[in-house]
Amino acid sequence: MLFRTIIFIFTILLLQITPAQKRKIDTVYVYEKVIVYDTIYFEKAVESRINGVLITLPTVKNQMLEDRVFNVKKTKTKGNSFQYGIEGGIGFKNSSWARELTNDQQQFGENLGIWISSRITTNIHLMVSANVYRWNSTFDLDGNKEDTYLNGFYFTTDSQPLLFQRFNNKHFEYTAQLKLLYEWRKFRPFAGFAVNRNNYKMEFLVPENDVLNKLDDFNSKQFNIGFSFGLQYRILPKILITADYQQFSLNNISLKNSSFDFDIFKTNNTFAERKLNLGISYSISR
Repeated sequence: MLFRTIIFIFTILLLQITPAQKRKIDTVYVYEKVIVYDTIYFEKAVESRINGVLITLPTVKNQMLEDRVFNVKKTKTKGNSFQYGIEGGIGFKNSSWARELTNDQQQFGENLGIWISSRITTNIHLMVSANVYRWNSTFDLDGNKEDTYLNGFYFTTDSQPLLFQRFNNKHFEYTAQLKLLYEWRKFRPFAGFAVNRNNYKMEFLVPENDVLNKLDDFNSKQFNIGFSFGLQYRILPKILITADYQQFSLNNISLKNSSFDFDIFKTNNTFAERKLNLGISYSISR
């Protein structure tokens, strides 16, 4: 009995002294399966009625999109570099040589003309124009109706008599211009040089077969140099409104007749002639 007790106690002490076996820590991997659900919506053509009106919606179809390369051929539209047209308008004219006779009253007139233009660069054009003006009279000196300062007899260099009859400033004017235009949007400012010729007439009673009984005209045929500037505005592709100012320098006023060596005006003065015009220009070319 004592021996069993001693063996039991010795076994208990042996178990307490012997170190316990360490436990091994295991790694546990947990895998989670995640499922993602996506909702795809398809449009479907349906018929609906709104206040009795049947509306059919467009049908949407599933199509595969593919990358495609399209070769686009580009074409440049070139405007016509050469153009021509006509123009017409009205204007006012003031000549310094007739200031005392007209009391500074301006002449009113109309004009018609043609023009040709060529494109130099994208925005710059060169234009040549020719116009005919008809100016109304602002004074009328009639030697048969009143006593004017021009009444009386005049003599040519070979002593032929001339009797003054009539003179007014109603006349035709012929003008040619060379100008540069700059095109900006619908506006076309321009400037250039101009040449004109005024066809003034003075009427005399001249001799025929040594008898003073024939009416004949003495005309002005001189050319005058000047300049012009103005502005055009395009209201339609082929129609433009034009406003311009012109000024010419007149070296004397000479009225001559090829049959008689005589000039009633013998001054060496230089006169100025100014004009303001407003007109419409139409392009005929395509």
